[in-house]
Amino acid sequence: MKKIASTGLFLAALIFGVASCNQQQGAVEEAQETNEQMAEGTEMEDQMTEQSDFMTKAASTGMLEVEAGKLAQEKAQNQEVKNYGQMMVTDHTDANSKLMSLAQQKNVMVPDSMSQDHMDQMQNLRDKTGADFDKAYMDLMVSSHEEAVSLFEDASNNIQDAEIQNFANTTLPKLRQHHERAQQLKGVVDKN
Repeated sequence: MKKIASTGLFLAALIFGVASCNQQQGAVEEAQETNEQMAEGTEMEDQMTEQSDFMTKAASTGMLEVEAGKLAQEKAQNQEVKNYGQMMVTDHTDANSKLMSLAQQKNVMVPDSMSQDHMDQMQNLRDKTGADFDKAYMDLMVSSHEEAVSLFEDASNNIQDAEIQNFANTTLPKLRQHHERAQQLKGVVDKN
């Protein structure tokens, strides 16, 4: 029991130390670095680094999908784009919740905010209005889902942890569906 408590205190101190030393880094990089430090020197170091890389990137992407979806519900002109935004909020909130639970179970720290790249993409969206917003949002959804599908396919094929691999496998069909629908809507809004 003492060993568990001291390990927990060590990990908490490590996380606090890394977080306070890395104020200039983004949340995704901070989480990855903390995970790498926790895995360093263990037999599972490579596996844990792969898991961390997948889970931190998936968390950032999921947050982007939810926040951009909320913005689309407010700002989109096209009702189908608004509906797509609602689907993003619903589906990615669910996936994010499952990811967070899995990360906690696997002792993988995930970021509490998006990567800087995703924050920049959100700022770009916030600056758009009307038809320009619809086009920018659908462009982002196509590219974001291309990245997400690639990330989840890679995890599905290469991560050795069965539960993480199962999460990737069960999430992939929905991501592919989102990507296909984003491409269709992009075609619609690009004509306007």
